[in-house]
Amino acid sequence: MSSNVRTVSDTKRAFYTLHTRPINSIYRRVVDELMVEMHLLSVNADFHYDPIYGLGVVTAFDRFMQGYRPEADKESIFNALCQALQDDAQKYRQNAEQLRSEVTALTADSFLSQAKQLDGASSGLLFDTLRSVTSQDKFKYSRLFAIGLYTILELLDPSLVKDESRRNQALKTLSDTLKFSDDKVQKDLELYRGNLDKIAQAQIVMEDILKADRKKKEDRAKAKDKDTVTTPPVSPQE
Repeated sequence: MSSNVRTVSDTKRAFYTLHTRPINSIYRRVVDELMVEMHLLSVNADFHYDPIYGLGVVTAFDRFMQGYRPEADKESIFNALCQALQDDAQKYRQNAEQLRSEVTALTADSFLSQAKQLDGASSGLLFDTLRSVTSQDKFKYSRLFAIGLYTILELLDPSLVKDESRRNQALKTLSDTLKFSDDKVQKDLELYRGNLDKIAQAQIVMEDILKADRKKKEDRAKAKDKDTVTTPPVSPQE
C-alpha cells in the first residue's frame, strides 16, 4: 500500500513536465519549497484541503512571486504546481477570491467576536470552514493554513497586523478557538514575514542588476551606432 504513495520526486517530475520553461534563480527555491510543503501535506492521512489553506497557498505564491518576469509565466507555474499535486488550481483561486469577498463585509472586531462563538457565527465559506476545522478530531495544522488566517486579518485591517500587540492578541484568539498551539502559529508567521522581507530585498537587488545590464546594452548599442555614423564607407577599389 505504501508503495503507491507519491514521492516528492514524482511531484517534481510532474511539475517540470507541465511547466517546461526555466524558472528564474531567486524564485526557483520558493517554488520548490512550496511544492515540497504542499506535497508532504497531500500525502498525510490527516490532511484535508480547505478554503483557508487555499487562500494561504494563493497568497504565499503571489507574494513570493511578485515581480517575476516574464509575468505571463506566473500563472503557468501556479497551474503546474497544483496539477503536479493532482489538484485544481482554479479551486484555489476561486476559494481565495470568495474568502476575500466575504471579508469585505466584516470588521476585525466582528470577525474575532464571531470566531470566539462559532456556533452563533454567520454562515458562508469563512465561518463554515472555521466550524469544520473545530469539528475534526485530527485536523492537520499547517503553516499555509496559518498564512490563510493571517491574510484574513490583513484584509480586515492592515494596521492590525502591523501592530505587534493587536496582531498577537488576534492570533491567540484564533489559535484558542481552533485548538492550535499559539506559539507554533506565531513562529510560523514570524518566519513567513521574515521570508517576505528577504524576497523583497532580493527582488530589489535583482532589479538593480537588470537595470545595470539594460544600461550596458543601451550604451553598447549607442556606441555601435556612433561608430557606424563616424566610420566613412569604404569605397570600392577601381
